[in-house]
Amino acid sequence: MEGRHSRFASAPPDPEAEVGRGDPEDPEAEDPEAEDPEAEDVIEIVGIDHVQLSMPPGGEDDARRFYGSLLGLREVSKPPELAGRGGCWFVGADAAIHLAREEGFAPHAKSHPALVIRDLAAAREALGLAGVPIEEDDSGLPVRRCYIRDPFGNRIELVDARDAGFSAG
Repeated sequence: MEGRHSRFASAPPDPEAEVGRGDPEDPEAEDPEAEDPEAEDVIEIVGIDHVQLSMPPGGEDDARRFYGSLLGLREVSKPPELAGRGGCWFVGADAAIHLAREEGFAPHAKSHPALVIRDLAAAREALGLAGVPIEEDDSGLPVRRCYIRDPFGNRIELVDARDAGFSAG
């Protein structure tokens, strides 16, 4: 990462640090980025809390079988304020997927979450035994990955853990 965003590449800025100063040994030295009015306008995204996918009303049981029983994610209770909307939430080691009811639901053809899988070969075997069709990756990238569809037609990318982070550049 280069340019004005490079200061966030390795670690978030220290909120206790003095703003607008360059060399801490030289109180007269100014930080060159402090003069750049756009430098203060950077929104620092530090992670993704969850991905929300849609499903048709009444799809909760199918979601539980697929995301819970097959993919091994753990269902967590929705906050009481949201429970009446239906849907269900699932979490894994470093992933959270929320399934929401949507009237007039139609799956998207391309948009998808990419889940990192510890052992993609074993996952492919389990998915095959469960009758889940696997869409092969035809991109030509040297990445172990494939695609599946949830019971509602939502596209999900599965990436082998050895290739995690390939899209970060």
